Amino acid sequence: MMKRAFDICGAVVGLLLLSPILLIIFFMVHRDMGSPILFRQIRPGKNATPFEMVKFRSMRDAADHNGMHLPDDERLTAFGRKLRASSLDELPELWNVLKGEMSLVGPRPLLMEYLPLYSSEQARRMDVRPGITGWAQINGRNAVGWDEKFALDIWYIDNRSVWLDIKILFLTVRRVLARDGISAEGQVTMSKFKGNFRR
Repeated sequence: MMKRAFDICGAVVGLLLLSPILLIIFFMVHRDMGSPILFRQIRPGKNATPFEMVKFRSMRDAADHNGMHLPDDERLTAFGRKLRASSLDELPELWNVLKGEMSLVGPRPLLMEYLPLYSSEQARRMDVRPGITGWAQINGRNAVGWDEKFALDIWYIDNRSVWLDIKILFLTVRRVLARDGISAEGQVTMSKFKGNFRR
């Protein structure tokens, strides 16, 4: 109950204080890539319940002659790269927090297609609401491998508290300003999780 109250207060304050920045990004995304402004995707929430996550769009909808999307590094625009590096593309997720689909802090919501690939231990990340930021994000973000990322998520679940959330939010701001761990070397986004089939 305390965590939910903390989330609501944080999301309301964040949306109010950051509204000028949200408006500026809205117009800059439109100028850079046109419509739609927001990227929407179904992700698994608490107990793997699907919800529509929203964030600012950072990639063009470019496709090859077969209609297949081009690689991420070819679709990511210069402005989109800056958005991702600053994590400002995640700000619309404050709306997901307000709706109760996400938390300010928790394991990041991954793809629906990963659900059957998790081990029983990894699947524990579904026991809590996904977060805008989390323990894994301040301990390597996309620069760490999947096993380590999941281990960090489970550590958070076993040790979570409002005070830990405050610490993670503080350290997130510091990491973002330092632009640390944005991606693994040679990649602009996290590589796909292929499963390990350990049970």
